[in-house]
Amino acid sequence: MGPDWRNIGNFIEDFSVTTNGLGTPANALEAARRAVDEISHYPPADFEPALTHLASFLWPEQGDTYKPMLLLGNGASELIDLVIRQAKPGKWRPGNTVTQYKEYERSAKAAGFTTTDASDASASLLCMVNPTNPTGDYMSVEAMKAYIEGTSAPGTTVIVDESMQPWIGPHWRHDSLIHQREWVARISAEKGVHVWVMTSWTKIWSCTGIRLGSVVAPNPEALLELKAKQVPWSVNCVALAFLSSVVHDEAYLASTWELTPQWNKALRTELNIHFPSWTVHGEVYLSWVWVDTHDVETTTEAVRLASAAGTPVRSAGPGYNMPTFFRIAVRDPKVTNILLGSLRRLAK
Repeated sequence: MGPDWRNIGNFIEDFSVTTNGLGTPANALEAARRAVDEISHYPPADFEPALTHLASFLWPEQGDTYKPMLLLGNGASELIDLVIRQAKPGKWRPGNTVTQYKEYERSAKAAGFTTTDASDASASLLCMVNPTNPTGDYMSVEAMKAYIEGTSAPGTTVIVDESMQPWIGPHWRHDSLIHQREWVARISAEKGVHVWVMTSWTKIWSCTGIRLGSVVAPNPEALLELKAKQVPWSVNCVALAFLSSVVHDEAYLASTWELTPQWNKALRTELNIHFPSWTVHGEVYLSWVWVDTHDVETTTEAVRLASAAGTPVRSAGPGYNMPTFFRIAVRDPKVTNILLGSLRRLAK
């Protein structure tokens, strides 16, 4: 991410993140505030009733059926570590994209895995991000299934991170591996390929401060084994109250699906007008754009100007080692114009 916003004296908006440009849902935020009054009590170790509420959100007609495969965590990061540490030791490989979210690499290396190429089918661990942060690449659910089956050896643990999946639109569940339970069960039983679906809920609902994630296991038995290794009271009362409220906020998601593509297209239009030599990557429904200026010095200066204007962006030099790229969050054009105004100095 860009410089810590707290250290920017003239801070206006954080364009370095991939959170929802609509901000935190008001009703869920109020529910979280009320939950602070309960901090003298332990949160429920079984995450209820928030777990049931999330299951009903994910599977509106079959929440009770699939809830035994669902686990909450203190952010997706906790669950990423848990799933990776129970995988068969050996090599890990990323998805077949130029780069991806680095938390999987960090966790895999910490667990003793060695990194191999995306095409190495001998890896015992495959971690993919779909849609891919930061590149914005996307594979449909059928393409994803074919890729996993075609490249995974028996005994492989597969994690597919679908944190950005809800941005696709009202049909997002139907293009998600969360709704491919029969397929997941079949390849686990017949091929020994075990697919876990990871979600960080802090992006779509703009609540990164509370840490809230979930994972869907390939079967209930695998979930119980994972749960046994999780520390108790992993998700606090504030996050649980927020979750129970936000899954019912249909109006917020409807606004997200309406406005995010509009704002994304508006940002692309301005970038194309003022910086025609730059290349903008990613799907138009996503909460960010991935920009290649094709020049290291230009990108460095763009990152500096953005921060100086109080609108920091995410440089792809640190971490991703792609120094001509940077990421811009999709926001209301009114505030985006402030960022663009600072960058226009590069066009002169």
